[in-house]
Amino acid sequence: MKLTILGGGGFRVPLVYGALLTDRGEGRVTEVVLHDLDDSRLYAVARVLAEQASTGSEAPRVTVTTDLDEALRGADFVFSAIRVGGLEGRANDERVALAEGVLGQETVGAGGIAYGLRTVPVAVDIARRVARLAPDAWVINFTNPAGLVTEAMSRHLGDRVIGICDSPVGLGRRIARVLGADPGEAWIDYVGLNHLGWVRGLRVAGRDELPRLLADPDLLGSFEEGKLFGVDWLRSLGAIPNEYLHYYYFNREAVRAYQQAEKTRGAFLRDQQARFYEEARGADGSALLAWDRTRAEREATYMAENRETAGAGERAADDLSGGYEKVALALMRAIARDERTTLILNVRNQGTLSALDADAVIEVPCLVDANGAHPVAVAPLPEHATGLVCAVKGVEREVLSAAESGSRATAVKAFALHPLVDSVNVARRLMEGYAEVHPGLAYLG
Repeated sequence: MKLTILGGGGFRVPLVYGALLTDRGEGRVTEVVLHDLDDSRLYAVARVLAEQASTGSEAPRVTVTTDLDEALRGADFVFSAIRVGGLEGRANDERVALAEGVLGQETVGAGGIAYGLRTVPVAVDIARRVARLAPDAWVINFTNPAGLVTEAMSRHLGDRVIGICDSPVGLGRRIARVLGADPGEAWIDYVGLNHLGWVRGLRVAGRDELPRLLADPDLLGSFEEGKLFGVDWLRSLGAIPNEYLHYYYFNREAVRAYQQAEKTRGAFLRDQQARFYEEARGADGSALLAWDRTRAEREATYMAENRETAGAGERAADDLSGGYEKVALALMRAIARDERTTLILNVRNQGTLSALDADAVIEVPCLVDANGAHPVAVAPLPEHATGLVCAVKGVEREVLSAAESGSRATAVKAFALHPLVDSVNVARRLMEGYAEVHPGLAYLG
């Protein structure tokens, strides 16, 4: 089976390959094609993968290419993990927004809009090529903003594109762990959009254990989200929000912390990964050890400004292992082998959330089999959550419209309507600032 990874020179590719090395039996991936526009990054990541492969047997064969059509032709699965504009683009997204006093995070607020505006046209082109060159392939989208990009691709690939994120999985795992339950045996009632969802229940053997957690202040305050949001706020919500909702519920504090930070997250990762790629391309030393060291630092500093604002302290050791590659492998196996499973995924709504239309991509538990991912019916969200979901989905639709039409006015509208952008004039200045630093936005006339 052939797996093509777009963005194959990306830093997290070895996580995916490491997961593939643990897969055995029929229907496993035997060929991995890495595609990237930067051949020097491809070379560095290929060195890491070669060291990983040397530790085991039956490792998937790895080839690299900068030719997109060549990479896609004949693929059974396509992992799309591109970053249009690179980490320099992410750093610029953050800098322009923070200069206006608003959030520039890569998936939330102004930064997420800017990232989406330059990514959607590229993602749509990829979707069209997949439809032409590998019509039977399944596309698993890692590219952020994951829900928005998945929806853009679904207009050309239908339900054969599925978005994934490890954030809901990590949240469910933490809740189960603190309740003394096996995460693999728990049903997580999670619903929302990508990076905008809530756990409303966690069922073990048919019993909802979340009320027990919410009723125990000590237990509730003992894990990441309890520390991040505070016990009182979680009890007021009656649910456990995805960590990214900290940017909404504590927006002023988050913006201030990011403005005062020595470096933005994007700038930190840009500089950190530049050192890694230089070291990994060198003839001396182990590329795999350099990658491991860099990854550990990356995970430990994740959302550091938010945790500092909340006084949450350092991340727990159990939360430093990532997980999106495990979700991707489980999804791929379920489809390829009809190994039925339940995963929280980004898929078309199809009537699951009554507040949104059928084609809106949402993030919910799905039953997965050989025919793809099928969203599970969920109860309506409370009004405050419905309002936020509808507002952000409305912004995503404006981004899609701007990308399709090339309308700068529609792009400004997307910025202005976002709940974390508080002025039309700020929206106009954001558009001007992003147009200056991103050549990829030149299509917006």
